[in-house]
Amino acid sequence: MRNTMKIHKIASIALLAAALISSASAQSRVTDIVYMKSGGAAFTMDVAKPAKPNRAAVIFMVSGGWVSDHSMIGSFGAAVEKPFLEAGFTVIEVVHGAQPRYKVTEIVEQVRTAARFVQVHASEYGFDPKRIGVTGISSGGHLSLMIGGMPDSPVSAVAAIAPPTDLNNWGQPDSLFTDKPELATFVPALGLDPKATKSDIGALAQKLSPINLVTAKFPPTLIVQGDDDKIVPLQQAQIMDKALTKAGVSHRLEVIPGGGHDDKTFTPGVIKAVQWFKDKLLN
Repeated sequence: MRNTMKIHKIASIALLAAALISSASAQSRVTDIVYMKSGGAAFTMDVAKPAKPNRAAVIFMVSGGWVSDHSMIGSFGAAVEKPFLEAGFTVIEVVHGAQPRYKVTEIVEQVRTAARFVQVHASEYGFDPKRIGVTGISSGGHLSLMIGGMPDSPVSAVAAIAPPTDLNNWGQPDSLFTDKPELATFVPALGLDPKATKSDIGALAQKLSPINLVTAKFPPTLIVQGDDDKIVPLQQAQIMDKALTKAGVSHRLEVIPGGGHDDKTFTPGVIKAVQWFKDKLLN
């Protein structure tokens, strides 16, 4: 989620050294494609096409702390693009409405609409509609998992890096996400009624927790998590791992030793995601 500024600065390490996508990896780019209109606002995505397409696509959730903006595509988004483009993936960068104006319930519906749009327009952008993956970092990982849990999900694989997975059991059983003082900056994103009871909060948290969407039909899923993350605890990845195991879903948990909610986790997470999608979308 956030430390949003920190998350957005994934570009500060080795990946950012190549943040400006070169003509060697990107053949062309289509910007500001409108995937949804609502309440007088237009929600858009960019499509970056590789020089040597492999007929698969990866949707990247441009999100940190449930904040999203086109400027983020030019900062950390460019660094994420490069390894995917070099591997031949078409990269679709989805921008959603930012909190606190938009609540997480609305944001989830926006990105689900985006994923459906991508599937419908797959041939237009040169990839197979059955070879679509989705990935993101922090809140982007959370949204990726929420897309994976859609009925008849349009994606065939998920790679979530440092994602919140269970807002009702945060760090330990029966510990609400909203009870953590260090997470106060994110609570407005939930859009809670000031008069909401603990039961009301729990019901909303359950609705917004990807762990509750896991069934045997959940797409193959990679989770990458640092074991020293002070924002999203390792426990979130571990309980999601157990839920996926119980449901019989093809999945993997990759724990980064010493990794926090920072580049030490995010950078290898992106590289591991590229390999995951090669394995799941190309074979």
